[in-house]
Amino acid sequence: MASQTDRSLRMNIMLVVVVMVVMFSGTSVLASSPQKSHNKPSNDSSAHGAPRQDKAFPVLDFDYNHVHYPFVIFLWILLASLMKLGFHLIPRLSSIVPESCLLIVVGLLVGGLIKLLGETPPVLDSDLFFLCLLPPIILDAGYFLPIRPFMENLGTILMFAVVGTLWNSFFIGSLLFGVCQIEGTNLATVTLLPCLLFGAIVSAVDPVAVLAVFEEIHINELLHILVFGESLLNDAVTVVLYHLFEEYSSRSTVNIGDVFLGIVSFFVVSLGGILVGAIYGILTAFTSRFTSHTRVIEPLFVFVYSYLAYLSAEVFHLSGIMALIACGAVMRPYVEANISHKSHTTIKYFLKMWSSVSETLIFIFLGVSTVAGTHRWNWTFVTVTVILCMVARVLGVIGLTFVINKFRIVKLTTKDQFIIAYGGLRGAIAFSLVYLLNEKHFPMRNMFVTAVITVIFFTVFVQGMTIRPLVDLLAVKKKQETKRSINEEIHTQVMMHQITRGLCELSSRYSISLVCKRYIFKDI
Repeated sequence: MASQTDRSLRMNIMLVVVVMVVMFSGTSVLASSPQKSHNKPSNDSSAHGAPRQDKAFPVLDFDYNHVHYPFVIFLWILLASLMKLGFHLIPRLSSIVPESCLLIVVGLLVGGLIKLLGETPPVLDSDLFFLCLLPPIILDAGYFLPIRPFMENLGTILMFAVVGTLWNSFFIGSLLFGVCQIEGTNLATVTLLPCLLFGAIVSAVDPVAVLAVFEEIHINELLHILVFGESLLNDAVTVVLYHLFEEYSSRSTVNIGDVFLGIVSFFVVSLGGILVGAIYGILTAFTSRFTSHTRVIEPLFVFVYSYLAYLSAEVFHLSGIMALIACGAVMRPYVEANISHKSHTTIKYFLKMWSSVSETLIFIFLGVSTVAGTHRWNWTFVTVTVILCMVARVLGVIGLTFVINKFRIVKLTTKDQFIIAYGGLRGAIAFSLVYLLNEKHFPMRNMFVTAVITVIFFTVFVQGMTIRPLVDLLAVKKKQETKRSINEEIHTQVMMHQITRGLCELSSRYSISLVCKRYIFKDI
């Protein structure tokens, strides 16, 4: 059995090497080769009246430029899939080092290899990240979001996501500005607003990094939903602060009216994203009533409506993440009641596959972009940024938990606070936001990029690799993996049906619940 595993591992390594060689040689040498000319040469003999001699019929032709872009895209996807497959063939390695860390290391090696070949490594473009790689991960999280624990802890999640993110942003930004004014740091040109903008960028807890680490350590449902819910909802705060400070930095003066409009924009971005997502979720649920004769396109409506919700929110600079979360949460109970079991299985496994590949590509591109990017290293700025991120996170969690525990029935213990603070991982969202900065308006952009990458590497490698042994050392409760018996499932479903039926009978005839059941559920 061991020899078979070693043989499979060697085959996977050989496949990865072949894919990498083909990818790099294809993107560099073949992409730079001159394109074929379809025009006849000027010294053709037919131009002088001589009979034209036809060339031999091309039995085999070569035209790489015709398939260059899709070929490279699928090579990257193949590389990501082989990496994910290879890691799970080495259980001892994957149990010690998180998969996200291994993927970043692979990205560093790939970027270094591309540079050795004399080519420019690709960078994780912000449009590629926000429009292609991030939506599948958020849709998977929103569609399969455990609604009950999420709603039960919504107040706590909002406190960490809104108040906690605001605290981190202003704490980090203001103290960084103070450090920059110290003589000898060579940072006197960095003003307050760029520091606050940078503080907002590095304060966002990344849902991709949290998912990648927390799902591996199987943390209990309460801590998972608190940290993951915070990483989802703090997107609205981060987007508002980012655009707010970016706009303020381009102005000569900022008055009270601008500050008031900035506060209003937070509610517009967050609530607007939720409204857009809810509308598309209702449209999906209503459309699924009429798909009984065309079952094959049922999953398509779920994917298309969800992506349109995300794009529609982004058109108006609303929170696309909030739109996807709302769309998935609203549509799921009604869609699953209308579609077939095969369509449900298709949606489930396609979303899992899509999000897994996107997550893998994100971490690989993070490593490649680190090698490809233009950096400006400043020991003072980078070191102080890492320290302030940790201090702000710890103080914020302790202070907010002190207030939250006064209203919670199930109190958050000291161990819970430690895991929440330690699980505040940063990732590709912070990198993409800092990469969007215009170097003309922000001359310190390259230094910001270097500091953000350092923070990402510190949280993913140091915190991500040590959180599992710390959870075991502190004896933190983990998620129960045992499945309920059929008897328990039937009993739970019957009880939930009776409770729902009783609530519906108590409500008025034209309540929202009955309207939804009458016009969305096809079988009622």
